[in-house]
This record gives sequence, structure tokens and C-alpha cells, in this order.
Amino acid sequence: MRFPILLLTALFMFGSCNNADDDGAPSDSPVLKLRLQFDQNQERLNNLGQPATIPAGNAAQSPNVFGMAGHFIELVPTEFTPYRSGAIIYEGAEVPASNPNPFGFTSAIDFDRAIVAEDSEVFLEIPLDDIPAGSYNHIRVSLAYQNYEISYNLRDIPNVDDLLDQTGRVASFVGFNTQINSLQIADQSLDVNAPKLQGFWAFETQFSGTLSAFNQVLSGDAPTNATTVVNPFPNSPVPPGSCVVSGSLNRTLDITGDEMEDITLTLSFSVNQSFEWNDTNGNDEWDLYVENPSQSERVVDMGVRGLIGVVE
Repeated sequence: MRFPILLLTALFMFGSCNNADDDGAPSDSPVLKLRLQFDQNQERLNNLGQPATIPAGNAAQSPNVFGMAGHFIELVPTEFTPYRSGAIIYEGAEVPASNPNPFGFTSAIDFDRAIVAEDSEVFLEIPLDDIPAGSYNHIRVSLAYQNYEISYNLRDIPNVDDLLDQTGRVASFVGFNTQINSLQIADQSLDVNAPKLQGFWAFETQFSGTLSAFNQVLSGDAPTNATTVVNPFPNSPVPPGSCVVSGSLNRTLDITGDEMEDITLTLSFSVNQSFEWNDTNGNDEWDLYVENPSQSERVVDMGVRGLIGVVE
């Protein structure tokens, strides 16, 4: 049995951040423990931080997120604090890059040294002594990478008809610019060996049984400015072309310099219906067509839908 699976390259049209050692090495002094959380039930927000419903004619699903990486974390006293004027408690490694871009970026996130964390995993421990004393009410996180599973239907396959309720794995790069060498999506890998701007993606089909021989990796680039980047603070804008998500803490984080115990800060990201597409047939399922790729439903967004910092 054969069918033109390579046509998926034309179908997977997006329209819409390798583990490394922690930079914040544990010590005997109290630490701030940072962990990530991917919440499918957290409120779904738009770019301005307002509640967002699914527009008429679109549909969305909440992806099953396996890992995420942040590149920059900033504790912010007030909503008026300018970008990078708060307490920068983490910034990932970068390398020089000269790929053409409209934003003037001359560096790229070094993905080989990015910290990819699973749900609820502590990925950084920062000595509290290293954090400037102050009262912090908000947080900014520059996302670099997401890895998640989505479901879809593959329709009108010659000699097969339809394959329904399929799953695939997406590796989505949402950082401003990322140097990617070898990328492991799920079971398969892709050699990139280049810097890629926000919106680069790789997709691994995950057919099972006799169809597993047809599994492959596809890749491409989403259009510029197609990713939702939530910022509810209009008086403190973030750089265009980046994925600096802003949010509030559930309570004020007071750092005095006299702390005696560890503090845990959970960065809870909303993935509530964060994978969105134009639902042309109104069935609330993502449909891709092999025989006529122009019928395939275009994905219009892959960004996270909010950030809450939970101080424990």
C-alpha cells in the first residue's frame, strides 16, 4: 500500500523553546526553585491579556505538552516597569548569528544549551542571595521552544480513503532566533544546522502498525507575527519578533536577603486551546487532505495563552 505522504509538506501550513546543566547551581543557601506547568484549563487570553474565545469559523485544541524551554526570566515590581528593568534571574546561552531578519537580531538562542523542562519539573535553582532585594508582583518569560502532541484527520488518501484520529508531534520554536543543530522531535530527528527565527517548526507523523513505515519529519516556517504573545501591560511593551510572555504572580514575592528557606515559583502557562486552525467544514477537527492539499485547514496560531506565577 502506498500513498503520497510527502504531500503533507504542502498540507502542514502554519499561520499562527537538549537538556543542559542548570546555570543556577544549587548551594547551601536558600534557593528560588523554578518549575514549569502546562495547564489546559487555565484561562485563554489574547495578545493584550484579555479573555479570548475561538473566533467564528475557527476551531482549536489543547495540545498535550511534553516539554518547554524558556530563555529569559525577569521578576517585575510593577506593570509599569520597562522590559529588562526588573530583576533578570535567568538568561540562556546565545551564539552569534547573521541570518537576515526584520528585527535586527545579531544573536540566536543556543538550543544545544537550552533547558527543556517537563510538566511540574524543577529546572532551575537560583540562590536567593543572587536576587536583588525587592517586592515583585509580575513576571516576564521569554519562551524559546515547545514540544507537544496534536490530533488530526488525514483525508482523501488514494486507495485508502481517510485516516481519522491520528496523532503527531510538533517541535515549535517561538524564541526570537534560535541556533538549531540536531533536533529530536519524538522518535525521529532532523538536522537543521542553522539559525531560525520565531515560527520554525518540525512535525513528526506518528502512524502505528503497518503504517509506521510511512512516518517522517516535515519542517517549515510560520509567517512573521503569527504567534500569540500575551502581554497584559500596555505601558511596558516587549520586543517584536520575540516570545516574551508577561503575567502576574498570585501574591507578592518579597525578597529581603534574610530568607532562611527555599521558595518555589511555578510558571504556569495556559495551553487552553492554544493550537488553532481555520475550521472550514465546521467539525471541530483538524482536517488535512492528501489528494487536494488546498482543502487542508490552515493553522493560524500556536502561541501559549497566558502566564501566571504561583509563589509557594
